[in-house]
Amino acid sequence: KVGSVQGYYMMDGERVPMPGKLYYRGISVEDIVEAHRKSGTFGYEEVAYLLLMGHLPTKSELSYFNDIMCKARKLPEGFTEGMIMRHPSRDIMNDLERSVLLYSYDENPDDTSADNLLTQSIKLIGSFPAIVANAYAVNRHYFDGESLHIHYPSAELSAAENFLRMIRPDASYTEEEAHLLDMMM
Repeated sequence: KVGSVQGYYMMDGERVPMPGKLYYRGISVEDIVEAHRKSGTFGYEEVAYLLLMGHLPTKSELSYFNDIMCKARKLPEGFTEGMIMRHPSRDIMNDLERSVLLYSYDENPDDTSADNLLTQSIKLIGSFPAIVANAYAVNRHYFDGESLHIHYPSAELSAAENFLRMIRPDASYTEEEAHLLDMMM
């Protein structure tokens, strides 16, 4: 049970609708969001760990995972130029769909061992925000006539902070925007 949704309860053998509740690995998403809101921390990486590993990380596990995610955010050499800039699309989801096929950039694409599948999953989770940010920049440039600004991810920032930094020509964002985006991610 990686994720579950509760949208009704049973009463006298009948389904009774209720406001939906989402759980990841048995933990309420509302509880996760509230904990990060109260502490002022970012939760995207912790939730990714929870979904992949089946439990919330300890502080040391989260620190190690954040280091791994930081490396995963960097797109392969020539990826933006070859996959995104050469074939711009008005539909950023189309760019993301095409980019998921990282086969030719994978050192072990046919290895279906648990370790390699986990590595591939982390690379995808880490690279998605950069792929979308770069596709957005290319889209604005080719279809809206704006200047092309490509920003690399910064190692000390969270996924949400990096995404906002990468989509803005001046790389600016507020802390409030970053926390809101993190909750939505």
